[in-house]
Amino acid sequence: MNSKLVALAFFLASAALHSQKTNNLVQPNENLVTVNIPEISKDLAATVRKYTEARSAVLDDISPDGKSIIIGTRFGNTTQLHQVVQPMGARTQLTFFEEPVNFCSFEPTQGKYLVYSKDSGGNEFGQLYKLDLQTLESTLLTDGGRSQNGELVWRKDGKGFYFASTKRNGGDRDLYYMDMENQPTAKLVLEVKGGGWGISDISDDGKSLLVSEYISANESHIWMFDTATGKLSQVTDRKSKGVVNQEASFSSQTDLIWLITDKDNEFQRLATYNLKTRKYEFFTTSIPWGVDSFILSEDKFHIMFVTNEAGTNKMYKMDTADKKISPIAGIPVGLIGNMQFTRDAKSLYFSQATAKSSSDVYKIEFPSGKIRRWTQSELGGIQESDISNPELIEWTSFDKQKISGFYYPPASKFSGKRPVVIVIHGGPEGQSQAAFLGGNNYFTNEMGVALILPNVRGSSGYGKTFLQKDNGMFREDSVKDIGALLDWIAQQPGLDKDRIMIMGGSYGGYMTLATAFHYADKIRCSIDIVGISNYNTFLKNTEEYRRDLRRAEYGDERDPKMAAFFDKIAPLNNIDKIKKPLFIIQGTNDPRVPVSEAIQMRDKLQAAGNTVWYLEAKDEGHGFRKKQNIDYQRLATIRFMQEYLVN
Repeated sequence: MNSKLVALAFFLASAALHSQKTNNLVQPNENLVTVNIPEISKDLAATVRKYTEARSAVLDDISPDGKSIIIGTRFGNTTQLHQVVQPMGARTQLTFFEEPVNFCSFEPTQGKYLVYSKDSGGNEFGQLYKLDLQTLESTLLTDGGRSQNGELVWRKDGKGFYFASTKRNGGDRDLYYMDMENQPTAKLVLEVKGGGWGISDISDDGKSLLVSEYISANESHIWMFDTATGKLSQVTDRKSKGVVNQEASFSSQTDLIWLITDKDNEFQRLATYNLKTRKYEFFTTSIPWGVDSFILSEDKFHIMFVTNEAGTNKMYKMDTADKKISPIAGIPVGLIGNMQFTRDAKSLYFSQATAKSSSDVYKIEFPSGKIRRWTQSELGGIQESDISNPELIEWTSFDKQKISGFYYPPASKFSGKRPVVIVIHGGPEGQSQAAFLGGNNYFTNEMGVALILPNVRGSSGYGKTFLQKDNGMFREDSVKDIGALLDWIAQQPGLDKDRIMIMGGSYGGYMTLATAFHYADKIRCSIDIVGISNYNTFLKNTEEYRRDLRRAEYGDERDPKMAAFFDKIAPLNNIDKIKKPLFIIQGTNDPRVPVSEAIQMRDKLQAAGNTVWYLEAKDEGHGFRKKQNIDYQRLATIRFMQEYLVN
């Protein structure tokens, strides 16, 4: 045969083999940047698929007549707004964007339109839009630039709403009024200093706003704003440090407001505050846990509140006249949020999730207490037998401090000592709760991996003393809590101390990186998701509206002693101690932990010859929110675990 024909035949055969091989591989979409991530087969994607199709429904708002609700749920690539008009009714989609919709609010009189928030590529510069419910046409209301806009509170007559925005200088969260009667226009009504300002409530006559000032997780204050004069006056004592006052609401009495506060207590309590006497009255002292949130009915006669009790929620009802508190029966143990009364106070909608189900919307009817389910979100192919149920565990840290977390056991079909993944929450003021694992049930049910979600010191839910135990120079004490957990794992007969992976996002990403160098001899590998690699560079590059708020928690890098401490504990400066494989995942548009934190860590690890995988999404921010990106991230995570953990 002619040599040229032989060469051509060989080339065609090779091309066919390459095409066949390529067709059997999962290809990252055009927005994903991958470094050192090996091939991922479509066969793996097929086995994982049934764990990735679950969806959830979260309550956004109730129509003024109480006959329909707006929920956020996902049927395509992103979460969009849907309307539901009856229990278990069809979810009618209202928005159809490539970007997820963050929240929405009905115009409060006739409900002919919504105002909703949407950002671009996960940059968190949420812009406000008007959605006409007849035409489904959207109109941009805010500047469309690099500003954050939210904390929306309507006037009762629906003529307009107040909102908070960083529009003026990108750092201070001022208050604006949006006139919706004619051509929508925004007017600056109050200039403030700081990025932690928001609006809690508006008086019935529209003359006063209750305004919140967030300093840190350990301190916040309430102010009163006169909408006619523009005067801002102090409500709670601004000089009182280390006290949280939040979620203030006007009561039926002129001189009294409702709020949540940890004044004179370890936990936040539901209370009233007298504007004349400056005195608090507390109503939930008998409940030895913190109040997470509350909602006051429009007639001011009823309150519903939710407590956080060891990582699960309970709901209570209280009448404002006799202050009698009653727990709500018939709600499965789980997580509760987004409570809203109907205008007539005859019912209340809320979102709830359990360890066995993702979030759905329910309605309580009064006075019967009957609970009706309004949505039922599909779990894809996940069966009840596939789901791992959390167990509360506890261990003792280096200083005798008790630390707890949730343990998700692997399926019973697996024998022998099982590998472990420790998943550390962000915040650091966050909390791992007894939640539904969703797609991560693949780890427990198909890979035989045990998951542990710890609540190290600095986590919320365990009192304000515990919350402050990692502040400033005590930062690495929380890392030692993970070290103590590693020792606890070594003592468990069913767990393999030689196969442990650390994974976490945001502050949990920092914890992951810190554990990677402090306990390199006790772990197999790590996955850092949007994590902080050096607090000095992080505080320099995070968005301006966040900087002072983060300094209150981590410390001020402008202080030479603090800067030196940050340099000492920075994972970036301890690359030589990181000996095990590391996978870094990051969104390009992250305004909180900028992409530079990931890139500098990746580059320095590579220069040192370390094994490092890297995944960056150009259309995401602080964590992935688009399903196609989440799916690829999960597949790459499984490949990393197959390569370095389970084998």
